[in-house]
Amino acid sequence: MTDKDFDNEVPGGEDPEAQASGSDPQVGRNDDNAGDGSVPGDLDGDDLTVDDILGTDQNVDAAAEDAVLADLESQLLGDLKRLQAEYANYRRRTEDQREIEIARAKGSVAKGLLPVLDDLDRAAKHGDLTEGTAFAAIAEKIRGVAERMGLETYGAAGEVFDPQQHEAIFQAPTPGATEATILEVVEIGYRLGSVELRPAKVVVAVPAE
Repeated sequence: MTDKDFDNEVPGGEDPEAQASGSDPQVGRNDDNAGDGSVPGDLDGDDLTVDDILGTDQNVDAAAEDAVLADLESQLLGDLKRLQAEYANYRRRTEDQREIEIARAKGSVAKGLLPVLDDLDRAAKHGDLTEGTAFAAIAEKIRGVAERMGLETYGAAGEVFDPQQHEAIFQAPTPGATEATILEVVEIGYRLGSVELRPAKVVVAVPAE
């Protein structure tokens, strides 16, 4: 055998061109199925749905996720309502406390004016507040400040004695008196709004025995 003959010979006795052109039977069958558009197995491409593609498990997971989100939304809404109620209560308490502090501050200032107002009352009784004098003008301004603050006086002769508002420093049996009545006001009472700053000190006329 020559070298030339050895190079052209293929093991197994088959021609290389024949091996290259030979077809695989399995490949041929697959190509035939692909060519007509059919789906292998029992599934038909026209019967596929989105659920078939995504799978039933994914739908169950999505429903569970929606339920969790709905529950979370409900909790957040409840928390928001609770915070709104707490804030409203806080504002109400703050406003109430603010009003109390304002009234307390006014009361402190008003109490400081009471001795001055008492001096003005005594001066008026003695005739020292003659109209047109500087003293009378100052007294008028001080009384105007007290009125603008909301300071009120109470307790006058002839009123029925009220132990809740009046302080009796003396009781005078009086013929003809049928009930305890204020006979004389020794010191005027003052209140600021609903807060009593000082009770009126009075002499009370009581029925004579």
